[in-house]
Amino acid sequence: MVKVVIDQIRAWGHINVSARHRTTIEVTKDDYLTPRGDCIIGIRADKGLADLKPELKEVIRKDKSLVIVLFSSGEYFDYVIGHGSPKLSLSHSTKLIIRRSSYINDATLMIKANKAAADLNRVLIDRLKKGAPLLVYVIGVDLEQDTAIEGSST
Repeated sequence: MVKVVIDQIRAWGHINVSARHRTTIEVTKDDYLTPRGDCIIGIRADKGLADLKPELKEVIRKDKSLVIVLFSSGEYFDYVIGHGSPKLSLSHSTKLIIRRSSYINDATLMIKANKAAADLNRVLIDRLKKGAPLLVYVIGVDLEQDTAIEGSST
């Protein structure tokens, strides 16, 4: 059986959101954003990685896990698909970072992502540049299926 766990993070856009980074996307609890933060698309988040549901972290830390992150602001959205890993600590208290590469640190949510900030829907990014609210849905999918059928006898 496939196990799916979802958590939600609320954040805000900022005038300095540029989303030009080619390898990462970041959401942070920080309440400021400088123009150098070209991977950051949301600030003032109500959760960092350390705050995610324990069940979600458990799924993301599996070898055969899929991680999907949906970014939504008003009627505009985009999503990113990547992989989890047993090596992820998911312990950073203020950040979550999506990476196209396999690099892992305490702020890494997923690796081998199919998109970076520069690839996100530009209408969504334009809304975030105006300070719009951002909803982030983190979805962990455990692809390791249990082949035993509960309740069966042989």
